[in-house]
Amino acid sequence: MPRHLPRGRAPAITGLMHEKDDAALLSLAAALVERASAAIMEIRKRGFAVERKSDATPVTEADRAAEALIVAGLREARRDIPVIAEEEVAGGRATDPARCFWLVDPLDGTREFAAGRDEFAVNIGLVRDGRPYLGAVALPATGETYLGIVGTGAWRQDASGSRQPIHTRTPPASGLDVMASRHYADDPRLAQYLKGRKIASLTNIGSAMKFCRLAEGKADLYPRLGRTMEWDTAAPQAVLEAAGGHVLTFEGAPLAYGKKGWENPPFICTGE
Repeated sequence: MPRHLPRGRAPAITGLMHEKDDAALLSLAAALVERASAAIMEIRKRGFAVERKSDATPVTEADRAAEALIVAGLREARRDIPVIAEEEVAGGRATDPARCFWLVDPLDGTREFAAGRDEFAVNIGLVRDGRPYLGAVALPATGETYLGIVGTGAWRQDASGSRQPIHTRTPPASGLDVMASRHYADDPRLAQYLKGRKIASLTNIGSAMKFCRLAEGKADLYPRLGRTMEWDTAAPQAVLEAAGGHVLTFEGAPLAYGKKGWENPPFICTGE
């Protein structure tokens, strides 16, 4: 350490360096989800075929095009950070998690996209030490982008590019506004979980949009009972936690990352 620099200031300089790096990483993720969104909407406009992967889940040209764009951009910009992406994993590419790695879902909500609905997203999340740290979530159909760095803050950017800070809310006296998966709307476990709670509304929609509605204070609770993968949740979890929310397993533990097989257990998202 140089003699003219007091020791007490070293952490501040280190922190500033981290802040600059975090801002650069978030800008990178934001730019890539927006570029991927444009590619997805162009494919939607001209039409596409729906295929089935080995696990019977749908995949389209838009999934593959968006992922190719994103992973190329991440790897070119930061060769030191491994990238785990949904379609690459489905194709047999194995990448081990590291202390810091990207998780990419190029088209979260492919079933909604294929059905002509607007409830789909593009997710890029950065994991550090097993926890989501930074995330960018784009909603291509609405032009919105949600961004967050845990411990720093979260923002919503509208279709014009205007960016505003967002935060979760305290549940209103009228009751909880609940988000739930469209494809698990009839799951009896959901009714059982909500039993005894004061519910103002229940909305069933697809994709990471549910996390975003909690992050911006438009909803209060999202219990996820069905199957999800880490690339589905890393980016929106980072946004929600950056906005003051929480994502916990049903046992009360933080939803962690780098698990074998990349599959998540059931979890609960809450606002304040």
